[in-house]
Amino acid sequence: MKSFEVSFDYRCPFAKNIHLHVITALRAGAEFDVVFAPWTLSQGHRVEGSADVWDNPDYDEDLVALAAGVSVRDLQPHLFLDAHEALFRARHERAIRLNTFEEVTHVLEPLGVDMAAVAQDISSRRPHQVIAQSHQRYSNFEAFGVPTFIVGQDATFVRYMKPPSDDAQASIDLLDSLVNLMASQPELNEFKHTKLPH
Repeated sequence: MKSFEVSFDYRCPFAKNIHLHVITALRAGAEFDVVFAPWTLSQGHRVEGSADVWDNPDYDEDLVALAAGVSVRDLQPHLFLDAHEALFRARHERAIRLNTFEEVTHVLEPLGVDMAAVAQDISSRRPHQVIAQSHQRYSNFEAFGVPTFIVGQDATFVRYMKPPSDDAQASIDLLDSLVNLMASQPELNEFKHTKLPH
């Protein structure tokens, strides 16, 4: 079984692509042990010297979808893959900004998510503490964006341009090849096509 962590922020389209591949692979029975790790783009854009975004209520709107995702992951895990997919698709396919709890509720409630429990969890700021710990863990690897994989003791940023197709095996094969490359070639620091695919 392959084990890896992969970071997410619902605002990033490249995170959406990779996470939909992971979701597709897991639903198809892939033998992956995955940790879905929250990471926030906002932390890198705050005013220098200001409080961390997870401690600053001024950033609560930026973090509400991420905090909700963490809450479902931890407290309603049987619904997490569906919720995770729905939040990514809402942001990038339906242009929902996901910066109010009401918007997040409209996305997650139809899936059966207990939004009262999510609201209570967010108001306790427990998810913000989880975001802080996860972000700081990735900072130890000098992570600069999402999605970043952690495989063993190394972290690798991946920008994959296409979401999954109807072929779930293709998603499994993609992730197998990526994780194998990360694990077997730690000396490979950068591998990038010079032009975008057509």
